[in-house]
Amino acid sequence: MLTDAQLQATLENLIDDNSGQPYGAVWNVVADDNRVHVTLMLGYPAQKQQAQLEDKIKELLDDSRNLVLDIDFQVKSHATQGNIAGLKGVKNIIAVASGKGGVGKSTTTVNLALAMAKEGARVGILDADIYGPSQGMLLGFAEGTRPQVREDKFFVPPTAFGVQVMSMAFLTTKDTPVAWRGPMVTGALMQILTQTDWDNLDYLFIDMPPGTGDIQLTLAQKVPVAGSVIVTTPQDIALLDARRGIEMFNKVKIPVLGVVENMSTHICSNCGHHEAIFGDEGGASLAKEYDVNVLGKLPLSLAIREQSDAGRPIVVNAPESDTASIYQSIARKLGATLASQQNEQTAMPIIGMSDD
Repeated sequence: MLTDAQLQATLENLIDDNSGQPYGAVWNVVADDNRVHVTLMLGYPAQKQQAQLEDKIKELLDDSRNLVLDIDFQVKSHATQGNIAGLKGVKNIIAVASGKGGVGKSTTTVNLALAMAKEGARVGILDADIYGPSQGMLLGFAEGTRPQVREDKFFVPPTAFGVQVMSMAFLTTKDTPVAWRGPMVTGALMQILTQTDWDNLDYLFIDMPPGTGDIQLTLAQKVPVAGSVIVTTPQDIALLDARRGIEMFNKVKIPVLGVVENMSTHICSNCGHHEAIFGDEGGASLAKEYDVNVLGKLPLSLAIREQSDAGRPIVVNAPESDTASIYQSIARKLGATLASQQNEQTAMPIIGMSDD
């Protein structure tokens, strides 16, 4: 039998599938003649990985004693662009963006947030698509849902599946278009962000509108964002616009934590055949170009669309499905990537206009 010190050293060299790096000194080992009790302390949530990690440790240690594994985590607040003050009740803000519409960004945002909650984190979603809010429908909120108000100035966000949600959809009706110019839109975004009573969130996911316009620049200048995720499809036109999104985040010093390739392959509902109808490995080439990770590749699946339209996202409606497992893996990799970011404060660039 291995000694406690030998067990510790072996586990420290075990590769974390979520970061691609050795776990390091995040283990606590207490062993006796009958069992090995291992506690893993992470900087990101990974509770859904319990069974998989237990099997991996048993194979690695090859020890006849019973293994008891506890996975614990502590999410810290990470550095943001410039010296922007943090948002009350929120440790980390993550922007989920795309260069163009129609790539499944909102569906990815809601399932990613729900997956992170299933891993054990406290999670919220801000629907920043003021003109076309969709999170209310995706999460199954009834028409006419309105946030409660505290002290006549703070919105209390409604919750769905344990996730706190705030959206322009809660302040308008589906038949009322938001016919506003840019300053009104950005003002509304800042109001619902800062006047929402977020309750002790580890992660707040912001579902961004497509493009690189007013809302994106307001976010970069006034909101403390810890990192961003780019959602794209493999086709060339989507990659072109996703590239612009990455360039924008780079210019405003917001780290791009990774790329999610959506609609990677089409899965036939009759025979299960996989076909890359939008192209192959487009997200991987984009990630390689900018030296970021591919967090995951999601299929073009009828089930995802049907369950999203019904207000029952696939992560909660079919948690044992292959697609839900992909979302869980993406959530863990995202958390691990953010946890590994160096907490270095950077100066905000000055964004101006020119005739060039």
